[in-house]
Amino acid sequence: MQSETERISRIVAALEQSGLDGVVCSLPTNVLLLSGYWPVVGTAMSVANRQGQIASVVPVDELPLAERGWAGEIHVFEPGSLHSMRRAIDAARPPLADALSGLGLTQGRIGIESGPGFEPASYAAMHFYGISLRDLLWDLAPLATTVPADSLLAELRSCPTEVELGRIRLACAIAGRAYQTGAQLIAAGQSEEGIAAGFRRPLHDLDESDAVARADGYAFCMSGPNSAQAHGSYARSRSRRVEAGDFLLVHCNSCADGYWTDITRTYCLGEPSDTQLRMYQAVLAARDAAFGAIAPGVLASEVDRAARSEIDRWGFGAEFKHPTGHGVGFAAIDHNAIPRLHPRSADRLDRGMVFNVEPGIYLERVGGLRHCDMVAVTDQGMELLTPFHSTLADLTLDPSLLQAPSGAAHE
Repeated sequence: MQSETERISRIVAALEQSGLDGVVCSLPTNVLLLSGYWPVVGTAMSVANRQGQIASVVPVDELPLAERGWAGEIHVFEPGSLHSMRRAIDAARPPLADALSGLGLTQGRIGIESGPGFEPASYAAMHFYGISLRDLLWDLAPLATTVPADSLLAELRSCPTEVELGRIRLACAIAGRAYQTGAQLIAAGQSEEGIAAGFRRPLHDLDESDAVARADGYAFCMSGPNSAQAHGSYARSRSRRVEAGDFLLVHCNSCADGYWTDITRTYCLGEPSDTQLRMYQAVLAARDAAFGAIAPGVLASEVDRAARSEIDRWGFGAEFKHPTGHGVGFAAIDHNAIPRLHPRSADRLDRGMVFNVEPGIYLERVGGLRHCDMVAVTDQGMELLTPFHSTLADLTLDPSLLQAPSGAAHE
């Protein structure tokens, strides 16, 4: 079992400040936050009290994963078998009762998840307890009062500990290898889907030195005129085949044991046109300006303003169509994750916060160009977690030198 005294002490401090005696969570992201264990199917729960005791309630086949975390107590249940048919909420009832009793949470104020939010996918299908968990707590602890704890949990997720930051660095390094590999496979005539597959495959092709139990992720390619739509709420690869002169916007979310990245690089297949070159110059200048504004105590809106002002200076202000960034790490894609680098954000940067910086320009009939890095706030400013493919030379691909793998040139 890992030791994570830093995370446990933060949980205790947050509970004391909020006047809560404990918190019960079932969303995989928050179970990871409380216990260091990232559930697979979503039936697990974690419980923490103000004394720093952590208990997890897990399906029996996820026990080996739960044991990698730092929960002092692990209670298991069997959701179903050939001898019985029962829902997860019924199977988890006895061990949750034991966990609540063992942590002294049969009364008092208990924080629970209650509001809307984003949840990274942990498996092909995910179970959510929803309001049934609240009802179960009312039944198991009738003397307790349940209180929404979404703001408390969001604040806790906004600053990874050193242990958690190490996993985020690993997820970034895995993505970095994927970009190095995927960029070498690009060739004119390939489809967006084929290009994206070349970037995604290395996200789970790991070696023992990575020391990760579960790694995977997503990669999408939007090319040519399709890339101009990449400012939307999601990315998608299509069957379009890329041509010389195209922008190839490659978006990636890699994951290492539940800790996520949000990264984008935009390549040009051949020498950029005059307009494309100015777009690169503007976006990379905005990146540098945003980096220069990052420091503890700075308003997140100031970082957005630094990037936006630079893109405006280059004449593309109206084409920068989204905020400059948001919290990443526990979240993959959540524009409400703290800190929010938005023109109207009141969030202040704090040491240890991890977020993305993603200036972009989206021009119809030309294409979209976004450069999305991940950074961590330090005492001196920031640490760049994604130091790869960040110059015009890195991002310009010579189509005459690029050869598709044998048998896959147009896939």
